[in-house]
Amino acid sequence: MTHFTISLIGGDGIGPELANSAISLLNSINDNCSDLKFKILEVEAGDTAKEKYGVALPDFSFDAVKKSDACLKAPVGEYAADVILVLRRYFDLYANVRPARSYPNVKSISPSIDLVTVRENTEDVYLGWEFAIDDETVIALRLTTAKASNQIAEYAFREARRRNKGKKVVAVHKANVMRKGDGLFASICRKVASKYPDINYSELYVDACAMNLIRNPEDFDVILTSNLFGDIISDEAAQVVGGLGLSPAANVGQDFALFEPVHGAAFDIANKNIANPSSIFLSIKLMLEWLSDRNESNGELKMMANHIENVLVKLLTENIKTKDIGGTLHTNEFTKEFLRRMF
Repeated sequence: MTHFTISLIGGDGIGPELANSAISLLNSINDNCSDLKFKILEVEAGDTAKEKYGVALPDFSFDAVKKSDACLKAPVGEYAADVILVLRRYFDLYANVRPARSYPNVKSISPSIDLVTVRENTEDVYLGWEFAIDDETVIALRLTTAKASNQIAEYAFREARRRNKGKKVVAVHKANVMRKGDGLFASICRKVASKYPDINYSELYVDACAMNLIRNPEDFDVILTSNLFGDIISDEAAQVVGGLGLSPAANVGQDFALFEPVHGAAFDIANKNIANPSSIFLSIKLMLEWLSDRNESNGELKMMANHIENVLVKLLTENIKTKDIGGTLHTNEFTKEFLRRMF
């Protein structure tokens, strides 16, 4: 029997509702799989924790995450940066991985989109190195290193092999303008590409990539890019396939990973039982795939990950959906039907 400890950040807004759906799914796996068990550590972090304890990520919550095999995070509110950025930096979660796929009966530009954005997650302008020269002038510094570029490029090419779909990697940058920083990033990507002759490698300037995501989204397989560009491109990719409600993300390091819905806490619909739990179900899918890669002897993890997505596809094919994507079901109704189809 394989046991995993999962820390679960309940979050804010619709976060607790999604967290409840996630707990139901994990407990359902516990009840129906004799060889696969999850212990859930519920963790306080975010706006509510800030109000109660004075900090968004209290030490006891941080310690619980450290003791877990992986972290699942529901959306956090205004203090999201005080949670996710701390965890990314502490665990060196260098890869932000965001799949975007067309699903049945969900409006998208094309019915055959299946891509993933692999975004460098630790540097770029997101380090917050901004300096006011005077009241009317601010300078921001952008960090690009060979180490981080090599690390994210290697991840992207391994991901293309793992997916075994288009076996294509496109490096997205703006080296024609930012010749030093993006020039370094592009040169590292080319060096890494030479080690993967089975992968079709190409490059696009970020503006051309943004255009082609709308024009020919089905042509993409793995998009490899830097932090800022990846943040923008991955949101665009999510919208191309119907919106953020079906969009999960993985934050991956060498020894730890955090999984979360892409969207925010959506306070305007909190406690109305209309949030779409699909994004956190797909986040669990990503988590099981990552655990499977780290525990190669346990094939049940990969099978369960595939089963989660297959159940979602069947529900959408039958037009069984939540209200945000044109359906009629509330959060608890969709969760209950999802679990009924799981086992």
